[in-house]
Amino acid sequence: MAKSSTVTVRIPAALRARLNNLAEATARTRSWLAAHALEVYVDDQEWQLGTIRKGKKDFEEGRVASHQNVSNWLRSWGRKRKMPAPRCE
Repeated sequence: MAKSSTVTVRIPAALRARLNNLAEATARTRSWLAAHALEVYVDDQEWQLGTIRKGKKDFEEGRVASHQNVSNWLRSWGRKRKMPAPRCE
């Protein structure tokens, strides 16, 4: 089992009530639900920040597609002849 530690957070009473109801409905503890929610959130934020960093690096190194090419591609969505995604210039 992974080592764990305790973190204390303040949450609105209404959120605590919702958490209690969810714990009861899912047969999970409030602690498990809160830890799971934090893990999902942190995973998502790490992914998002990593993607932003990669995009900034691509931009700095000139790996970009023009606005006009991307705009044309997006306008082709939902049409019979969807254009291929634009390539970096």
